[in-house]
Amino acid sequence: MKKLIVVTGGSKGIGRAIVDKFVQEGYEAVVCARNVADVDGPDRLPFAADLSTRAGVDALVEYVRGLNRPVDVLVNNTGTFQPGQIHNEAEGTFEQLMNTNVASAYHLTRGLVGDMMARRDGHIIMMCSTASITAYTNGGSYCISKFALLGMSRVLREELKPSGVRVTAVLPGATLTASWEGVDLPADRFMQPTDVADAIWTACSLPKTAVLEEILLRPQLGDI
Repeated sequence: MKKLIVVTGGSKGIGRAIVDKFVQEGYEAVVCARNVADVDGPDRLPFAADLSTRAGVDALVEYVRGLNRPVDVLVNNTGTFQPGQIHNEAEGTFEQLMNTNVASAYHLTRGLVGDMMARRDGHIIMMCSTASITAYTNGGSYCISKFALLGMSRVLREELKPSGVRVTAVLPGATLTASWEGVDLPADRFMQPTDVADAIWTACSLPKTAVLEEILLRPQLGDI
């Protein structure tokens, strides 16, 4: 039986690149997104859910458990970005970003990590950001959520050390995805989603005696 990876936000951008990379390397992938109409091809198991809601997370957990297969890699990649400042961003922005970027990862991890711990095997990838370590003036609640996600990753790492489950926080800088559409910059000024996917594959390919705790990636010319 093929190894299984679960990728949230897996229908486009970095998430899709991760799915493609792991399928190429022989995995089967549960691909979760709000819209999975574009998820096709062999070894991809699409599952539509809005992970900004607890009901959506619970539905995904139930689906994955129903496969009766061990989850080898969980990638908490679901996320959304809204620019703004704490003092003037729209009412509800904080709740939306925290639910999507943080609570989804918290509840999904809680739903699936027990089996990993029982097997003493598994790898959890937390898709953080350079915004997890660098505040900027138009980041507002997005920065808050990404700082929180990195904090969760570090807590998980400490908690799961005795269980053999590895935790890796990935902190990408500017990556050429749909969120940068309309920006008047050359494509080679950005990283590519495949760059991030390749880094995650490297982390998961290490022997179990080692773990890449945090991966910080930036474009060669630095932040944008």
